Amino acid sequence: MTIVAVAVALAISFWYSSAWLQLCYGLALFLFGMQSIEEGLHNAAGGMLERLMTRSTATPLRSMLFGMGATFVLQSSTLVSLLTMAFLSAGLISLVGGIAVILGTNLGATSGIWLLALAGQSISLSPAAVPMLVFGILAGFFKGKMKGFGRVLVGISLIFLGIDAIKGGFQSVGSAFDFASVQVQGAAEVAIFSFIGLLLTIVLQSTHATLILTLAALAGGQISLAQAFAIAIGSNVGTSVSTAFVGMLGSDRGGQRLAMAHLLFNVVTALLSLLLWIPITSAVQAVGVWLGMSDLLQLAFFHTIFNVLGLVVFWNFQNQLADELLRRLPDAVQTGLQEPKREKKRHALYLNENMLRSGDTALRAVCKEIEHLNTLSLEVICQALFIPEQALYEDTLSSELSLPEKVQKIDVQTLYQDRIKPLYGELVEFTSKTDIDERDDKQKLLMNAHMAAMQMVEIVKGCKHLQKNMQHYLQQPQSPVYKEYLDLRAHLFDTLKYFYRTSLSEADSPERTDNIAILAQHVEILDTVFRTGILEKLRAGKIDSWQTTSLMNDINYAKRIGLGFLDILREEKELMMHPTEKEQEAA
Repeated sequence: MTIVAVAVALAISFWYSSAWLQLCYGLALFLFGMQSIEEGLHNAAGGMLERLMTRSTATPLRSMLFGMGATFVLQSSTLVSLLTMAFLSAGLISLVGGIAVILGTNLGATSGIWLLALAGQSISLSPAAVPMLVFGILAGFFKGKMKGFGRVLVGISLIFLGIDAIKGGFQSVGSAFDFASVQVQGAAEVAIFSFIGLLLTIVLQSTHATLILTLAALAGGQISLAQAFAIAIGSNVGTSVSTAFVGMLGSDRGGQRLAMAHLLFNVVTALLSLLLWIPITSAVQAVGVWLGMSDLLQLAFFHTIFNVLGLVVFWNFQNQLADELLRRLPDAVQTGLQEPKREKKRHALYLNENMLRSGDTALRAVCKEIEHLNTLSLEVICQALFIPEQALYEDTLSSELSLPEKVQKIDVQTLYQDRIKPLYGELVEFTSKTDIDERDDKQKLLMNAHMAAMQMVEIVKGCKHLQKNMQHYLQQPQSPVYKEYLDLRAHLFDTLKYFYRTSLSEADSPERTDNIAILAQHVEILDTVFRTGILEKLRAGKIDSWQTTSLMNDINYAKRIGLGFLDILREEKELMMHPTEKEQEAA
């Protein structure tokens, strides 16, 4: 209802004011152009930005330069900040590296206002925009990277057209928005216009959009230079508020820490700028007069100066800030079975909308979530075998396993419905939203991830078939197959332990190779030792045919579990050898 009301109000306002319509039309073109550039660069560059980030965040200086460069190219500090949060959540960069990138994005954001200020009020960008629009649309009919480059051209042309429309809109509006004659002066005026800049940026979700409006209004004489300075300060805080909101809701603890760092940096920078308002603005205007700068260039200069001020203040405190954020925002959830009590329903820990902004981060989030799924699945299998979950994570030997006094049946189906199915469903939904080109190698890796998750789910479903006979015979010590079921239970526990330990090792490590070989031999034992021993007992008349067929069926289920684990480890190796990881090591 709120959206409908806003749309109706806008439609009525457009009917009464063609100048206001032109202003909103220009702003819409500007915002859509930025969105088109973002999508086009993503499609044309593939994983270039992701790979560049992993190589460019080894030191704080390189991280800052990457933030500046990426913001200059994409002309969106919010986008670069959200991508950085996604990379941090995926474990591709450190928190200190992410903070340095954020510091760089604020400096990179000043490039846009310099370009706009240099363009000035007299230069029309439409003549350059029209041919770019034509060529961009033509390129859009092709496939692959050419289509992405076409999208970028369309975006640039729309931004140029939008800037001209915004200029014309302000010229037509004239004195209707003449804030320069406002009666409020001093600190109150600065506070009011800082709040206007904050509000505009939150609504428009773009510092650049707010600043292009500010430049147009300043050039048209609707606001004074001091008011424009105040709006610039507010817009800086506004972009971090928007990023913090998205980061806090759509990221894990790592992303939330970075969102708070961004908000803290911009708020402190704004407060310092307001406290030093008179010396900073006086210095900017003095330099502007000395160099013959226009009001537009003075606004760009002021925007740069107060961002540099914030960078100087925070640069030597990045490590301390990271440590404080880690202390204030500790990891809320621990994986594994360290928790004595856990909620009944289990959900994804690493999947959120922010991770979908790039193929690498989405794939890394899927890999981490599969590890979470594997952990929960192993715990469910332990319960199905009447083994305490904690034994999986301790140095417990299969020979040390004891049976509970009363072997009570545990409903594996309920455990599956509560712990596994919701998480698996979220994995499937997340991967369906992942935007990866079919020709990209990551598409194959995503399929491997699908297969690994599906295999683990099938193993959990299959383990309930083992439970019926195991519960029956483990309660009958006098039964001739009691020892066989004890041995089968111990054998399966060893299988779980081998799989768990192997999944924690590095992809190419000797330990992983050795464990996989041991696990394969362990599965073969079911045929070479277990089956042979059972058939010998049958021939000797120690067990009957009914007990033999029960054991044979359960050995088959145990073998499927072991073979399923081997398949998962092979799929996981491909995921662990993801190209981004290799490039990060090479860097």
